[in-house]
Amino acid sequence: MDLDIETEEIGDVMRVYHIDPDNCVAYLKLGDGKTARVSGPGVEDLSVNDVVFATGDDWRKVSKGVWPPSFQVSIIREVLDDGTILGEFGNVLLRLFNPHDVEISIDSTVEIDGSSVIIRRISENPIRVQQHIGDEVGKVTDFLNPDAGNLSFDDFGGYEKVVERAKELIETQLNRREELRKIGAKPIKGILFSGPPGTGKTHLAKIIANKADANFYEIGGPAIVSKYVGDSEELLRKIFKHAADSESGKSIIFFDEIDSIAENRSGNTHDSSRKLVAQFLTLMDGFQNTEATIIVIAATNRVDVLDPALTRPGRFDWEIEFGLPTLLDRLEILRVGSRRIRCAKDLPLTELALKTPRWSAARLTSIWTEASLIAASDGRVEIAGEDLAQGYERVLLRPERESGGNSTS
Repeated sequence: MDLDIETEEIGDVMRVYHIDPDNCVAYLKLGDGKTARVSGPGVEDLSVNDVVFATGDDWRKVSKGVWPPSFQVSIIREVLDDGTILGEFGNVLLRLFNPHDVEISIDSTVEIDGSSVIIRRISENPIRVQQHIGDEVGKVTDFLNPDAGNLSFDDFGGYEKVVERAKELIETQLNRREELRKIGAKPIKGILFSGPPGTGKTHLAKIIANKADANFYEIGGPAIVSKYVGDSEELLRKIFKHAADSESGKSIIFFDEIDSIAENRSGNTHDSSRKLVAQFLTLMDGFQNTEATIIVIAATNRVDVLDPALTRPGRFDWEIEFGLPTLLDRLEILRVGSRRIRCAKDLPLTELALKTPRWSAARLTSIWTEASLIAASDGRVEIAGEDLAQGYERVLLRPERESGGNSTS
């Protein structure tokens, strides 16, 4: 079949991005980002974003519809104080231009043309080909733990000296900042909770945050580690900034499994891990200059592997050790459990406390779970002494696995 093709002019389609009226010159960009300029008669009739068609030394204004549509998108990463807009495009940052005053916000997705001009906003949220840690964890507010509400010290059994010390260090910092300032005392930045898994480190931090009416950020170490360069550090910065801007003016940032992100840096340490530790240290050194009161609590059962820079004076100045509960601690932990659920009187709590040496608080609490299952399976709505005894036998028969140093509840 013969095709009847009309011969077309050969030239370049360009868009006006700047006009110099004094010299009667218009500066143009091609679709591939290259630049050109035209001068002379007719320039005075051009405006920014007009489209021209150039053939050789000749050019003329054409419809804007001739300009090819954009197939590029960018995610707004930052808007600087001077108005500069930085956008993520692939693995690089671009300086974007917004001559059309398109409504934009941090993390919104926009369409751009070859000259980095924002054409329109596509979405309020980031749209990426690959998952980004900011998308995986959602907003920083997702780290605000709603379970910190409605908790009191009555919900924490045993460890009387540990609780007293934690209240002295943390509650005083949160609720007596003005008095400490007048005294001239140096504020406490970080407190290390150390001890075996299941000894109540996270639970106590939540209770203190609730009683002090402070924001509570619970961050599992692995949750902020990303394979993408710079993402983990960015997320840390956002968490600390959100805490500094909290309405209450008081925040506790709790890092569980701190050893997973702040191990001792050595020649074998991956470069991304060193950068993450360095960012963490920088943030701890800087937040004391904010008006808000921020305390960082880190939990671990592997103090020996932490980076020494983290435990030096001025960062994690204080350590509170949570050992395995004593006999009196175990009895109090069991009593706290009995107040939470419906059960008969005269339960064999003392006998159970005697039978459970070296049991963690978490393991003791699981007795109540097993007893509840036994009672419910039998159609009863109250736990009897026999249920508790059977619950103990079930937990006792469970295989105890080594924690591997990872769990620090």
